[in-house]
Amino acid sequence: MSDNSPDFSETPLSSRTVYRGKLLHVTEDKVRLPDGKTAIREYIKHPGVVMIIALPDEETLILERQFRYPLKRHFIELPAGKIDAGEESLAAAKRELIEECGYEAKDWRHLATLHPCIGYADERIELFLARDLVHVGRKPDDGESLEVLPVKIAEALEWVRAGRITEIKAVIGLLWLEKILRQEWA
Repeated sequence: MSDNSPDFSETPLSSRTVYRGKLLHVTEDKVRLPDGKTAIREYIKHPGVVMIIALPDEETLILERQFRYPLKRHFIELPAGKIDAGEESLAAAKRELIEECGYEAKDWRHLATLHPCIGYADERIELFLARDLVHVGRKPDDGESLEVLPVKIAEALEWVRAGRITEIKAVIGLLWLEKILRQEWA
């Protein structure tokens, strides 16, 4: 993008809360468009999440299987969880890996910041690679039920290709891992 690209920024004129829940906050803003007209923008404020590609060895990764109520079925996912207010993303990743999977990692690397829903939410996903794992025992949150699945990386990638893994964060994380392992991305 060049420095002389047009500016399509919208200016907020007013804002109101439509719904405030434990996780999501729905907002409706009135904005001024670049052409001077006004419009309404509805969006979800989200605290952000971390997602972890956890490798107990160079051929295996940790996946999870859990029920997701909105679609009323089980999904296979990478370990992930909400970033608490005031919490650094790496601290959240370390906490979630212990809580959900029972592992600590000696080697952590931040891979990317992803924005999965830019049309209607400000959610961000901080993607981490965790290596050199040590099992320390799970500490799940109240009401959190999931199955920890150590899976060969090649098999997990086949599950993506076959449509067994469809959760978008997991798909992106696994394809990112494949690029790293092929030494196509640093």
